[in-house]
Amino acid sequence: MADSIGSAIETFLTDCSDRGRLAKASIAAYRRDLKRLQTWCAKHEIESLAALDATTLRGFAASMGRVGLDPRSIQRNLSAVRKFFRYLVDHARVDANPAADLKAPRARRKLPRTLDPDQVLQLLEIKGDKPLDARDRAMLELCYSSGLRVSELADARWDRLDRAQGLLRVIGKGDKERIVPVGRHALTALEEWQRVSATFSRGESRYIFTTAKGTPLGIRAIQKRIGQRAVSQGLGQHVHPHQLRHSFASHILESSGDLRAVQELLGHANLSTTQIYTHLDFAHLAEVYDQTHPRARKVRENQGT
Repeated sequence: MADSIGSAIETFLTDCSDRGRLAKASIAAYRRDLKRLQTWCAKHEIESLAALDATTLRGFAASMGRVGLDPRSIQRNLSAVRKFFRYLVDHARVDANPAADLKAPRARRKLPRTLDPDQVLQLLEIKGDKPLDARDRAMLELCYSSGLRVSELADARWDRLDRAQGLLRVIGKGDKERIVPVGRHALTALEEWQRVSATFSRGESRYIFTTAKGTPLGIRAIQKRIGQRAVSQGLGQHVHPHQLRHSFASHILESSGDLRAVQELLGHANLSTTQIYTHLDFAHLAEVYDQTHPRARKVRENQGT
């Protein structure tokens, strides 16, 4: 008689427990995930291991998505199924592993939190004429103007800034170099900061943002300063440098719709990374579609006749 699914699951869980390689919580999680498979099989009148082929298991995976299970939960569940079938193959309970190529849906990447343009303007309008005011204005303006990573902001250097062209050469992840535009407000803020930076830092430095001792301003210090400025500017929320980078990307994309250009500006190696910024307002997308798609214009013209 063919092995039943339920008995095979119990044998697997007992073996996991006897070997002592897994914590009780892990075994409990395996039991819960595999019982989901057993319940689904019973519902579809699948009783033996021999009936569980790759197509059937893909149906099981799809069923979890249909009931709204979170992709991460589906991934964990299928991981238990794969481990279960590896055990069955190793112990000659089945001839082949139907779960070997079983893939879970990708977990949804959380959309980055962004500031709207009014919030960015509120953050950037720093009053005061103290050196720290000038430095923070320049730092925030450059971060938002050019969409820099905090590490790139910390590493920004005067000799890489082309004021005439409004460009900055930055060294990003993997030591990859790119050229980013610098807006006029950022250039003005940088000029104001440079006028007082030598006095503030007790000497000139090749790094744009420095401490009072003349050392480069570190990543943690930049994060702290931007967070403090968000509070003092009355934003009512913590703001970190990457949030300004997210806002830069979103605002550019909303205005242009050019994902490739945003990819280049951000220095992303893969377009898929940039695609997390495509959380545009649906009404905006519909408006762009109506204005640009030939079929949409055709429909509109026909409706007017």
